[in-house]
Order: sequence, then C-alpha cells, then structure tokens
Amino acid sequence: MGPHPQLNKNGELQHLLTTEGLPAAILRHILDTAESFTGVTERDVKKIPLLRGKSVFNLFFEPSTRTRTTFEIAAKRLSADVINLNMAVSSQTKGETLLDTVDNLSAMHADMFIVRHSQSGAAHLIARHVRPEIHVINAGDGWHAHPTQALLDMFTIRRYKQDFHTLRVAIVGDILHSRVARSQIHALTTLGVPEIRVIAPKTLLPARVERLGVHVYHNMTQGLKDVDVLMMLRLQHERMKSAHLPSTEEYFKYYGLTPEKLALARPDAIVMHPGPMNRGVEIDSEVADGAQSVILPQVNFGIAVRMAVMSILAGN
Repeated sequence: MGPHPQLNKNGELQHLLTTEGLPAAILRHILDTAESFTGVTERDVKKIPLLRGKSVFNLFFEPSTRTRTTFEIAAKRLSADVINLNMAVSSQTKGETLLDTVDNLSAMHADMFIVRHSQSGAAHLIARHVRPEIHVINAGDGWHAHPTQALLDMFTIRRYKQDFHTLRVAIVGDILHSRVARSQIHALTTLGVPEIRVIAPKTLLPARVERLGVHVYHNMTQGLKDVDVLMMLRLQHERMKSAHLPSTEEYFKYYGLTPEKLALARPDAIVMHPGPMNRGVEIDSEVADGAQSVILPQVNFGIAVRMAVMSILAGN
C-alpha cells in the first residue's frame, strides 16, 4: 500500500476517496474536464461513449436520492451500464460483510463502485480490497468526506469567481457533523483560497477546528463581513433532538441566511447550498431563490463534475 491510496504508481487518480491530500493539479484536471462536459448537458443527444461497455454499481448503504441520481445520470451520459443497489435493505440485513458484497459484485464484472456509507472509511476499505482495474468513488462516508460534492462546489466557485487566490469564503452551520465541510475546506485550501471562515455555534464545531487553517466565528455579523462566497450547510434535524441546539427557530434567528445578513457580504457574493435545503432554518426562501443564489446551477454542475471523475478514473 503506497503513501497515497487514491493515486496509482504514475500519480494518476485511481480512486476518489477524499479531497484531503490530493494535489492541486489533479483537482484542476477534474474541474477542467468537467468544463468540457457542461456542454454535453445542453445538447439534444446527451450521450458520449467514454464508458461504453463499463458497469458502474451504485452501492448506497445510506439513502441519498440526490447524490445517487446525479451519479446515475452522469454514468448514463458516459454510456455506462448503471446498476443501482439499495444496500440498506439487502445484504447487510443478512449479515453479509461489506467486502463479501463487493466480492460478489466484482465477480459480475463491475468496473466502478460508487459507495455511500454511514461508517467513515468504508470507501477506503473497499478501495484497498478491490482488484487494480476496479475504481471506487466515495459518495459520502460517515462524517468524514464527500469529495464529489466539494468538487462541484469548487467548480461552481470557479465558474462565478474565476480566481481562487483572491477569495474570502465562509462555511456556515453544522461543521461538526458535515462531511461536506471537511471536503470543502481541504479543496479550498489546496486551490489557494487565502481566507476560509467557519461560522457556527460552539456546539456545532469540531474540537481544534482551527488546525484546518480556518478562522472561527460564532456570529454572522462579524463572520459574513466582506465575504465573496457563502457556503451554507444543511442543519440535520436529527441533531436538534440532542443537546446540540435549542430549536430550529433560534438557529434561524442567529445563523439562518436572510437578506439582511447577506447584505453584510460583498454585493457580488454568491450563495451556495449542497441540498436538500431546510427553508426557514439555514436559509430564507428569498435568499435561496434570489439573484445571488447559485444553488440550482450547482446541481447541474454536479453532473458534469461526476462525469469528469468517472471518465478520468476509467482512463487511468
């Protein structure tokens, strides 16, 4: 096992497991490749044959309609055969181990596994286990990583802001439980963003979060001043039942993005959200549907970015 589980011996992408530790050149290569695929979504015939004859297995041990659907659309646009497996109700309940499941599917000539799992490290485990010609993409593991979401976020930022080196970016909300936030912070840092802020109540921040190189704010008034990009995170309602937060109303009052709070940022700031949104909790509808929101374009870019990742993996 080499020092970098995601790269092959030639330094090319073999698996996409996390944005952490990936060289900037590889991140830029994915974004540039995605740029070439955004045109495909506008064409009448949306298929290109880059993955023709390949089998892509969607292994979702945790439900996520949005992520699974965008991977499925991306794979089909590359002409792959896509097999969706609702793992939450099948093999695991029979006591079959994760790697047994993977072995059985590999025997069916799988070329690529898209893995979403509630356990951190599940995709890494599979990547270490499979034969060299099989590729693994992490579609979200525990609270650990969600690299394609972070990449589509980077693509969106580059689309609207061009240069990462001049930006002030704020990530707002439940940083503690967010695999997206971790992946975003690693990607933003690698791509040269000079100032990354996290804005959250103390109960929703990981211990020693400053070690990630971010500036910590506990209130929106200071945290949003002169920001170029606002990345809102979904507040996971299951957290509300614990002692992390008093109520959704109180959360919205202090941390929900309203037109008034957005006015603290730069006038040309963009507003992002990985979805699905809780309107009136993290974000006011007026902002979500407003002129500075790029939330719907993010979804479309997500297909191009996932096409890019799959085509790069298939080519290496």
